[in-house]
Amino acid sequence: MSRRQRMSCAALVAAFFGLGVSAGHAATSVAPTGKASPPHYRGAVFPPWQGGANAPAVDKGLQFTVPEVNVLADFHGNPVGAKLVIFVAGNYYFAMAPLVAQFAQEHPEFKGKVFYETLPPGILLRQMKAGGTITLGNFTMTVKPDVFAAGLKKVKAAITAGTLTGAPIPYVSNDLTIMIDKGNRAHIATLADLGKPDVRLSMPNPAWEGVARQIKASLVKAGGQALSDVVYGDKVKSGATILTHVHHRQTPLYLMQGLADAGVTWKSEAIFQEQVGHAIGHVDIPAAQNTTAIYASAVVKDAAHPEAGLLWAHYLASPSALKIFETYGFKAWKGGK
Repeated sequence: MSRRQRMSCAALVAAFFGLGVSAGHAATSVAPTGKASPPHYRGAVFPPWQGGANAPAVDKGLQFTVPEVNVLADFHGNPVGAKLVIFVAGNYYFAMAPLVAQFAQEHPEFKGKVFYETLPPGILLRQMKAGGTITLGNFTMTVKPDVFAAGLKKVKAAITAGTLTGAPIPYVSNDLTIMIDKGNRAHIATLADLGKPDVRLSMPNPAWEGVARQIKASLVKAGGQALSDVVYGDKVKSGATILTHVHHRQTPLYLMQGLADAGVTWKSEAIFQEQVGHAIGHVDIPAAQNTTAIYASAVVKDAAHPEAGLLWAHYLASPSALKIFETYGFKAWKGGK
C-alpha cells in the first residue's frame, strides 16, 4: 500500500467518525498549504461542521465528543422515544438541521423527538434490509425509519421493491459542480480537465452512491465514454481517483487535506462549504454537460409512525422548506421525471 493510499484510508476513518465540536472547544478552519499534510494534522476540520446544530435532541446529557475518535457524523438525535425517524440520503446533510428546526416549530409535538440518519441511500437501504440494525465500530443500534428520502429513481425503485409504500413525493432538484480547493491549485476549468493524469480526484463510489451514475453521464457528455473510463477506470486503478466510502462529505475533506485536487459533487455541497468558510470553491458545469437530480420521499412500509412520515414528506415540498433548500442552491421541483 502506497503512502498516499495509507493517508486516504486514515482520512476515510476520520471522515466516517468525524471531528465534532467538543464542549468548550470550537473547531477551526485552517486550510493546508503546499504539499499534502497528514490527515490528522491539528488544523483539519472534520465533520460534523455545524457546531452541534445537527443534534435535534433536547436533553443531550453528557456531551462527550472526542475529535477523530468518538463522533458519529451521520446519526442525529435520540432514537429512544422518537416520534419521527428519517432516513435521508446524505446529499443534503447540511440542510437537515434548519429543516428539522423549522418542522418542529410548525409542529411542536416533534420538538426533540426527531431522529435522522444521513448515510448514502444504498447503505440506508441495506440497513433497512437488516431490520434497521447497524454496527459502527463497537456500537450497535436498531432503528427503523418512518420515511425515506433520496433521488426520485431510487425512491421509485424502493416502492416497486415493496420497501416503501404510497406514491413518491418529489420536492427539489439539484445540479452537479466541480468542487476544487479555494486556490484551484490544479487549474481546473472543465470536466475534461479531470482526465489529466496529474489531477488527483475524489469521486463518489458507484457501489452505493447514485450520483456516480449521473456524474458518469456528465463525463460522457463532456468527453465521451473515454473520459468516463479514465476518471472511473484508469485513474481508480492508478490511485489518482479516490472513491469515497461515506459520501460527498469526504471530497471537501480530501481537498482541505491536500489529498485531492478536485471532485464532482452536487452544487449545494460546494455552496455549503463556501458558506461555512472552508477553503473550498467550485467550477460551474455548463447546462449541456450537467445532470439534474430530483429528490423525493415516501413512507416506509410498516413504519411505526406512518402519519408522521407522511407529514415530513409533504413538509419537504412546502414553501417554508423550499426557502431553506434555496439557500444552498436547490431549486423547486417543477414537474417531470
